[in-house]
Amino acid sequence: MSDTALSRGQALIAVALAQFMVTLDMTVVNVALPDMGAGLGFDTAQLPWVVNIYALFFGGFLLLGGRAADLYGQRRILLWGTWAFAVASLAGGLAQEPWHMIVARAVQGVGAAVMAPAALAVLTLTQREGEERTRALGVYAAVAAVGGGAGVLLGGLLTEYAGWRWVMLVNLPMAFAVVVLTLRGVPAGTFGSRRGRLDTLGALLATGGVGLLILGMVRTEELSWTSATTILTLSAAVALLVAFVLWEKYGPMEDPLIRLGLLARRNVAGANLYMALLAAGQLAVFYFLSLYLQRILKLGPAEAGAAFLPLCLTAMIAIQVTTRILRRQLAGIKTLLVPAGLIAAVGFAWCGTADPSGSYLGDVLLPSLLAGLGVGIAFVPLTAAATVGLPPQEAGTASGLLNASRQVGSALGLAVLVTAATTRTDDRLAAGVSPDAAAVDGYSLGFFLAGGFLLLAVLVAVVVLPGRPRPAAVQGASAVRGAGDEADGTSGAAADVAPSQEVTRKP
Repeated sequence: MSDTALSRGQALIAVALAQFMVTLDMTVVNVALPDMGAGLGFDTAQLPWVVNIYALFFGGFLLLGGRAADLYGQRRILLWGTWAFAVASLAGGLAQEPWHMIVARAVQGVGAAVMAPAALAVLTLTQREGEERTRALGVYAAVAAVGGGAGVLLGGLLTEYAGWRWVMLVNLPMAFAVVVLTLRGVPAGTFGSRRGRLDTLGALLATGGVGLLILGMVRTEELSWTSATTILTLSAAVALLVAFVLWEKYGPMEDPLIRLGLLARRNVAGANLYMALLAAGQLAVFYFLSLYLQRILKLGPAEAGAAFLPLCLTAMIAIQVTTRILRRQLAGIKTLLVPAGLIAAVGFAWCGTADPSGSYLGDVLLPSLLAGLGVGIAFVPLTAAATVGLPPQEAGTASGLLNASRQVGSALGLAVLVTAATTRTDDRLAAGVSPDAAAVDGYSLGFFLAGGFLLLAVLVAVVVLPGRPRPAAVQGASAVRGAGDEADGTSGAAADVAPSQEVTRKP
């Protein structure tokens, strides 16, 4: 093997490991939450923040991280993000108070937001165009798909056999490997950059606004919706988000964090709304299933982690099948997204029929398979819908926006559904219901509401996403998307959501 080929191989492994860490940490703490909560003294209202603070900061800083990579060098930014992620993982593993863990997870989210776009840029710049790059992008997509499921299983094994602190410390050897392989396999420098300034204010306004929005909703577990604190918090959130929109539209910067005209495209707006709703339901279902498996079915952390494998494997198989369907043009994107949302909604709602004397087979396994099928069918069409018909210079922004919608949707969904579930549980306890029955009633409400999110996603697909374009539009979409299509396992011909005029239309 030549030195150049060896370097490209090292770069690919570094990118794959970086992406694996980013997706792993979305779910690796889920099964460890009960033990972590007991060990650090979390109360019920604080515990969901271990999950949603990571998603919030990851989503809020994704676009800023991608722009930083363009300005300061993909290799340098990947290294910076990996170091930040590693330091935060160490801090979380050594945490002594709840706020230590919350801060560590927030910094992890920022590190992940820097790592993810830089890693993908490194991959496309170090792998030769053609079969080699296609194969590398396939590895990247597979790692992204398996990371969430591996996180649940690994989190369970580590919690049961090594202790909950290792769900954080496990990142250290992987981060070290990413740093070493990046230094050896990725050339220094900035590729394809253009001068400009980071839209730091835009990122701060967006992240602050969404953060206050989630804070206001989560705190309704202890404060009413009509309390002065809740009203002030939510009002401040709205003010920051309005300021963000005004800044992005009228600010003096040459390169805004998000060009608002991008969201005027129906395929972009529809795909991002659908992704946010899908992520909101999916993460909440993972959260409530973790609690049901351990607190009600009395499974150990390792058993609870393994219980998620059928869902994840079903989703992975569905992703592969859907990719082939799109490549062969056997069905269009909207045609796939509508049944995908309905299937996932039924699976989520089915989980809500569980009771305190339930079983894994009937109350978890079967609905999980259905939920995994729906989520898997939706994954690839959503990515295609979000990027079809865009000029090359906006493909990265569109991809980052879709990832941001996924992370922010996850955080918002978990905050809303945990608030609703906790309120239902408290009401049932006050009515004299047993603790287990009250808890299951709360989980059931969360599952049903998660299914409701997916029904809203189906409505978005029907109303917002455009229909099948004329052949010329499809060819144009293929031309502007290029190698990025292969990253998601789709071809330009499969992207049937953009009307023909959107291929060349300027905002």
